[in-house]
Amino acid sequence: MTEFHYVRLLSELGRQDVPLVGGKNASLGEMLRELAGEEIRVPDGFATVSSAYFAYLDHNNLRQKITDALAALDITDVEQLAKTGASIRSWIIDGEMPPAIAEEISTAYDWMRQQNQGRDPAVAVRSSATAEDLPDASFAGQQETYLNISGEENLLSTCKRVLASLFTDRAIAYRVHKGFEHMAVALSIGVQKMVRSDLACSGVMFSIDTESGFPDVVMITAAYGLGENVVQGAVNPDEFLVYKNTLHGDFRPIIRRQLGSKALKMVYGDDPASAEPVHNQEVCLRDRQRFSITDDEVLELARLAIKIERHFACPMDIEWAKDGENGDLYIVQARPETVHSILTGGKQFSYRLSERSEVLVTGKSVGTKIGAGTVRTVLDASHMSELKDGDVLVTDMTDPDWEPIMKRASAIVTNRGGRVCHAAIIARELGIPAIVGTGNATSVLHQGDEVTVSCAEGEIGKVYGGILAFEAEEHSVTSLQRPRTKIMMIVGNPGRALELSSLPNDGVGLVRIEFIINDHIGVHPHALLDFEKLEVELQTQIADRMAGYDSAREFYVSRLAQGIGTIAAAFYPRPVIVRMSDFKSNEYAQLLGGEAYEPTESNPMLGFRGASRYHSEQFSHCFAMECAAVLRVREVMGLTNLELMIPFVRSVHEEVQVLDLMAREGLRRGENGLRINLMCEIPANALLAKEFLAHCDGFSIGSNDLTQLTLGVDRDSEFLSEFDERDDAVAALMEMAIRACREEGKYVGICGQAPSDFPEITRWLVEQGIESIALNPDSVLKMTELVLEVEAEQDAGQQSRIES
Repeated sequence: MTEFHYVRLLSELGRQDVPLVGGKNASLGEMLRELAGEEIRVPDGFATVSSAYFAYLDHNNLRQKITDALAALDITDVEQLAKTGASIRSWIIDGEMPPAIAEEISTAYDWMRQQNQGRDPAVAVRSSATAEDLPDASFAGQQETYLNISGEENLLSTCKRVLASLFTDRAIAYRVHKGFEHMAVALSIGVQKMVRSDLACSGVMFSIDTESGFPDVVMITAAYGLGENVVQGAVNPDEFLVYKNTLHGDFRPIIRRQLGSKALKMVYGDDPASAEPVHNQEVCLRDRQRFSITDDEVLELARLAIKIERHFACPMDIEWAKDGENGDLYIVQARPETVHSILTGGKQFSYRLSERSEVLVTGKSVGTKIGAGTVRTVLDASHMSELKDGDVLVTDMTDPDWEPIMKRASAIVTNRGGRVCHAAIIARELGIPAIVGTGNATSVLHQGDEVTVSCAEGEIGKVYGGILAFEAEEHSVTSLQRPRTKIMMIVGNPGRALELSSLPNDGVGLVRIEFIINDHIGVHPHALLDFEKLEVELQTQIADRMAGYDSAREFYVSRLAQGIGTIAAAFYPRPVIVRMSDFKSNEYAQLLGGEAYEPTESNPMLGFRGASRYHSEQFSHCFAMECAAVLRVREVMGLTNLELMIPFVRSVHEEVQVLDLMAREGLRRGENGLRINLMCEIPANALLAKEFLAHCDGFSIGSNDLTQLTLGVDRDSEFLSEFDERDDAVAALMEMAIRACREEGKYVGICGQAPSDFPEITRWLVEQGIESIALNPDSVLKMTELVLEVEAEQDAGQQSRIES
């Protein structure tokens, strides 16, 4: 078919053909030609070239007519935009397909028919703009796609509709916003054999984290049926995160699984030639409550994404589909990611709420910013003009049709959609915070309400009542030198780990897994172990949380492993020190089902907590699940940078008991490089430091509890606020611990609040020779500067002594 003027087989195309067939079709051809040996399956087909588009316009005398109509258009007037766009589209659809182009399309379709054993193949008819998928513009969803098209006559009429979609309202507005001349952009039509994902599932994946730009993960979304629902944001899909750097050998580094509601699936209609060749149908409850793809398929998709990214040498946005007839996975589109790939290095912006109020709605965060304004509920694109500058746009689902007025919004909140739908991509590109997939935004948020939309608190976005104060800071993350003292971080929220890892750091000095247990599990571990014996009402509440998992125990182990694994992956290969659980009895009691398993203590701070729980008859089986989760992170995910820390160890005998118990659960100190440290937070730990250190790899000083127990103060009491970590007695114990660790050649760090709050303590710790300081993320940069200053003074003093 190379002698044709207007059509090319996809297999004849490559990445050099973007001017000829647009980015989408050029990428498909490149993968068909170059990646077949990499076991990447791409459905074959053909594409019209850019000259066919202009030939169509000229054959129907439309080029100047369209140019004149657009020259008179003010795109900020959404009513005028809609009227002009509709007129242009009707001119194109009502035009005649030039006979030479029609003949070549028919011949190419006949070639596909021959490949399909003489039957008319069902095809997807897609658009591919020649200015599309450039490094600074995605054009995602700006034109239309038509699925399950069959027969020559139907194909030719659909091709005209695709050409007309170059002038959707959203596409016109987007070109103006991006500074593209309308007639400098041509449209190629891609005709591709359909994958029978209507009988299985499909989705979108990125070879980069879409929110933080973290490059070492593949983010995968999946839902039942054809992929258009995921792309357009009509469903809340399942979501998976796979860590790239340990995706080899037998490792299975799925560090996040999030079950989506997947309420609808798009399937074939009865007649491909009808006005509705595809339609949506409801998904049964049983299928909604399980993941739409298996772990093996998640890992296979991640490997495909890595191969495609490696070939194109840039982060990629990829659409995939599973064929329900043969079970194979196919790549149906691939384009460069266009948000994080254009960001300049060296600068990082962080957003932080200065106050809190009632959380009205939650959903999936898009971006990491905060926006505030008045709620404007718009349920139909015909009412877009009602949105005013600075309003919070609330709607059922994000859609590229909203693009012309998106810039007006301070934030966007939707009932439906996932993090990788087209409009979410545009929201990121425009720098607008969005929360998608809330399920109830349009019923809970009322017209005229003032709200604050926060995407700055991890993967869960929150809509707060009222206009809240917030801070936005710009940080330089490349200019700082690295000090000799290791600057580590305190991280509890896995949802922020990928973002935080870009700060200058030497790893994580403290992961409090209580946050993961509370926010990602929310159920008392003993209630999960006793799940079958629970009362029906409680059983039902817990069952809702553990949907998608085979058992209550697997739910706990898997969710805990994913939370820990996300943090370990974010900072890999730097060390990540995870503190085993240190909930007090009153805190455990607040978890779902917890009251039945927890004692009532007069002072839980000094009671049944930390190491004493692990070997107790009441809790040892629960602790075994923690150990299983840690073992899964290290041995299944391959994240051996994970180290452990045991909290609140009251005696050397208790330390040995716990270490023996952990060894029986598969966590043997020294095996496969496993390091186990102790939290030095009880005066006994410092007083008998050498005895404790004989059985572990080092200390991490917990200054909060050490201060409380040294001075006999309740750290939560407002009457004793004059006591803090700067007291001489606390300093004496910390000095004892540091000196003992240095003498024994063991690790010593600090992970309490003190260094984040008090610069003088940071200075003192560096002078004492502490090996590492773990800080809250918001104090990392300023404390790094202070440590560098102290080390420079030490060096100057040393040089002075040498010279004298």
